[in-house]
Amino acid sequence: MARLFIVSNRVNVPKAGSPKRAGGLEVALSATLKRYPCVWLGWSGAVKPDEGAVETRTVVRGKVTYVVTDLTKEDYQEYYAGYANSVLWPVLHYRLNLTEFSKRDLTGYLRVNEHFADELHKILEPDDVVWVHDYHLIPFARALRQRGHFNRIGFFLHIPMPPPEILTALPGHEKLIPALRDYDLVGFQTENDAANFARYLAGELNISAHIARPFSTGERSMRIGTFPVGVETEAFNRRARHAARSTFVKKVIGSMPGSMVIGVDRLDYSKGLPHRLEAFEKFLAASPAWHGRVNYLQITPKSRSEIQEYADIRRVIDAAAGRINATYGDPSWIPVRYINRTYGRTALAGLYRSARVGLVTSLRDGMNLVSKEYVAAQDGDDPGVLVLSRFAGASAELRAALLVNPYDPEAVGAAIARALEMSRDERIARHAELYTTLLQNDIASWGERFLLALGAEALEPDPKAVTPLLTPRSRRTEPRTTSPRNGKSLHSNRLSGAATSSRDFRSAATPRSDSVIAAKTINPPPKA
Repeated sequence: MARLFIVSNRVNVPKAGSPKRAGGLEVALSATLKRYPCVWLGWSGAVKPDEGAVETRTVVRGKVTYVVTDLTKEDYQEYYAGYANSVLWPVLHYRLNLTEFSKRDLTGYLRVNEHFADELHKILEPDDVVWVHDYHLIPFARALRQRGHFNRIGFFLHIPMPPPEILTALPGHEKLIPALRDYDLVGFQTENDAANFARYLAGELNISAHIARPFSTGERSMRIGTFPVGVETEAFNRRARHAARSTFVKKVIGSMPGSMVIGVDRLDYSKGLPHRLEAFEKFLAASPAWHGRVNYLQITPKSRSEIQEYADIRRVIDAAAGRINATYGDPSWIPVRYINRTYGRTALAGLYRSARVGLVTSLRDGMNLVSKEYVAAQDGDDPGVLVLSRFAGASAELRAALLVNPYDPEAVGAAIARALEMSRDERIARHAELYTTLLQNDIASWGERFLLALGAEALEPDPKAVTPLLTPRSRRTEPRTTSPRNGKSLHSNRLSGAATSSRDFRSAATPRSDSVIAAKTINPPPKA
């Protein structure tokens, strides 16, 4: 029986009795892991002093097999802290000024991809399907092809894909980015991301649509698709409804006078936290009537603290929160509560439901599931209001949110005031539209849509698992073809989505998440 191999940078092997993580790839793939026989391969999280101490282990948990391998200190510094997070992460988030490139780090990045490919090569069978995740593993398919594998291999980029004008500033882009051609399907969060990649291919490789790509086994095409990640909408709503009555959430809410504004973000410069705090400060300055009546809770777990830029941004945020509290607070009211710790999904769900405003003001985000979880958590009869950056991928779907420019603190501050003062009728109408959008792109069908577009007919779903959205060998959705030179559709999009109001905030219909916007075939790259 064919297996689905999931390959990602980090693999967290579940431990008995441990709480579920608040987010991440495990949540996005939960339905897929139940539906198909899966093997998940990646880094164990362990860092060993030298290559001789590196081990690869196989662990079985339920129906999922985990293959985890260690990294050496050199691998960690060059591949993870170096090239992946000091070069690719800032470039793909449009932050060229934060890039720290070195050829040594690029060598380490390629070396770890080769190591992962070596481990998969040992156990991969011809009928198996491979699904690779995120920017850490861009050249992974090329490494597998060079080892003689012609399996169906898909790639999904969870973070943004910038336009060619930025991407070409990446040193060595002409060798790295074209390695994505060795995947059968390259998926993105938004049509803008997919169009940016299509423009790169057109401009740098002069690739037009539908070029024959001969292989010894016949022809294989590389396709580009949009597959926005969703959340388990109804289940998360039930979780939030119960969690809001928990002792923890009641204690938090009881300690705050008036309404709560909430933000939940990993500590990262892409999240725009200094800008957000400045916006809240502008709101307080312009809205003295709200003093003592609103609290801003910002939950920000530490992240990548060994990288200097992350340590710097933490100092900036600490200083900003302290300044706001010193300026506007008093012994009975602290306007900003800034927390550097992690909470489970249940606790967060309860806090989301209890917050009058959800604040998501990323400077750039592939999707941002916090925004979707905030909407999913709300009480439909008395919902909160989502204030969302127009530069988060979720803004392409969540058009009924208050969309803001995160670089304009006065405008964001005004949006906070508008959200707090919004009438119940308008809040209900906006939320109903947002919730409907979430239901139409529920996470339960996300993996199935990607695998269908990948052509993974060899996979047989477990009949006891959740009924698949689409069965193998079912009729394919006709791809929407995009011009790689201008990123515009050559014929009309298939749309879904519904609005509940005729107000001017009515959502634009959202594209089907299984739509494939470009189909391309190209000559295989020469082996290194």
